Amino acid sequence: MKRFFAILLVTMLAASAAWAGALGSSARTAIPGDLQQLISVDYRALRNSPTAQALKAQVLPQNVKEFESSLRTVGIDPDKQLSQLTFVSYRSKQGVKTAGIAQGDFTPKTVLRKLRLKKIKPTQYNNSDLYPMGEGMTMSFLDDSTLLFGNASAVKGALDARDGVVPTLDSNSDMSGMIPAVESEPVWSILDAAGTQNMMHSALGQAAQVADYNTIKKRLTGSRYIMNFNNGVNFDLDVMTSDSVMAATLASLVKAGVLYKKLSASPTEKLALDSMSVDSDSSAVKLHFRTDDNKFQSLLHSDLFASVSH
Repeated sequence: MKRFFAILLVTMLAASAAWAGALGSSARTAIPGDLQQLISVDYRALRNSPTAQALKAQVLPQNVKEFESSLRTVGIDPDKQLSQLTFVSYRSKQGVKTAGIAQGDFTPKTVLRKLRLKKIKPTQYNNSDLYPMGEGMTMSFLDDSTLLFGNASAVKGALDARDGVVPTLDSNSDMSGMIPAVESEPVWSILDAAGTQNMMHSALGQAAQVADYNTIKKRLTGSRYIMNFNNGVNFDLDVMTSDSVMAATLASLVKAGVLYKKLSASPTEKLALDSMSVDSDSSAVKLHFRTDDNKFQSLLHSDLFASVSH
C-alpha cells in the first residue's frame, strides 16, 4: 500500500490530466460508444487557480502537451482562447484511439484563414473537411466553435460516431450513466471497467496480490472522479462495483492498507493519508481527499509525489 494516495491521484490525473465542464451537444455526438475514458478540460477554471496551474505543470503528460502545441499551430492559444478541452479515448479494432475536442473563443473563419495562407487544402471524409495541423494531427470543425482533432484515424472514428456510422456514447449506458453525477464539476472524468481494474491494481500495489485481486477486479464496473479548487483542493473518486458486498470488501481493503501505511509513514505521506477518507455507499467505493492550497502545494513538490508522477 506504499504511497497509496499519490499513486492513485497520479494514476487518475496523469492518464490525461484535465479540467472540465459539461459536454457541448456537438462534442457529445462525436464520442464513439466503445469509450474507454472521457476527460474534459475547463481552461477557465484552470486560469483562475494557482493550485490548479501547479498541478497541471506537475503531471501534464506528453500527449496533452502535443495537443496544446497542435492548437497553437493553427492560431489557437490554449491559455487565452480555450474554454473547454475534452479528451476522448475509445476502443477500436486497431486499438485505443484518442481524439481531442476543443471549444472556445475562436471560429472556423479565423482558423482556416491561417491555413489558406499556408496553401493548405482540405480532404473530404463523410462530408466533413479534414485539415492537417501540427504534430502529425488532423482537424475538423464540428460547429462554429467546436474543433475535433487528433491523428487521422482517431478523428475519422469520431466523425463516424457523429455521422451515425458507429454507435455513440448514448448507446453505452454504463459510461453515459456515470456522467450526470459529475459533469457540473470543474474537473471530472469517467473510466470504463477495464481501465478501472488497471487503475486500482496499480494503486493497491502488493495489497492486490494478498487480496486475490483477480477475483475482485472482475466485480469492478467503472469509475468516475471530480476535482475542484474551491476552498482548497477536493478530490472525489467513486469506484463502481457489482454489488454492495463487493463495495464494502474493497473499501475495507483500502482502509486497512491506509491504516497499515500510517504506522511507518513519513510526515509527507502521513499528510496525504490523513487527508483521505474511504467508505462505501451501496455498490460504490468512495474515496475523498481534501486539503488546503498550501498543504497541497507542499505535497505536489514532495519526493513522495515526484516518485510516482514522472
